[in-house]
Amino acid sequence: MALTKEQKDQVIDKFKKHTGDSGSPEVQIALLTERINTLSAHFKMHKADHHSRRGLLKMVGQRKRLLSYLKRKDLDGYRSLIKELGIRG
Repeated sequence: MALTKEQKDQVIDKFKKHTGDSGSPEVQIALLTERINTLSAHFKMHKADHHSRRGLLKMVGQRKRLLSYLKRKDLDGYRSLIKELGIRG
C-alpha cells in the first residue's frame, strides 16, 4: 500500500519547485493524492479493511488542510495543482 521509492521520486520530480524540494505544500499534496488513490483501489478488493480506512480518512483530512493553506497563500498555484491532480472537481 505504501508508495515505492521510484513512484515517490517520480511524483516529487513532477511537482518540486526547486532542486531538493520534498516538503513544499504542492509536493506533499501530490504525494498524499497518490497514496489516497492507491488506498482507494485497495478498498475495491478489501471492503472490510476498517483499520486502513481510518488511515485513508486521516490522509484526506491532511490533504484538505494543506490545500486550504495553499489556497490562502498562492491561489494560482492552488488552481493549477488541483487541475493537474484532478481533485475537487
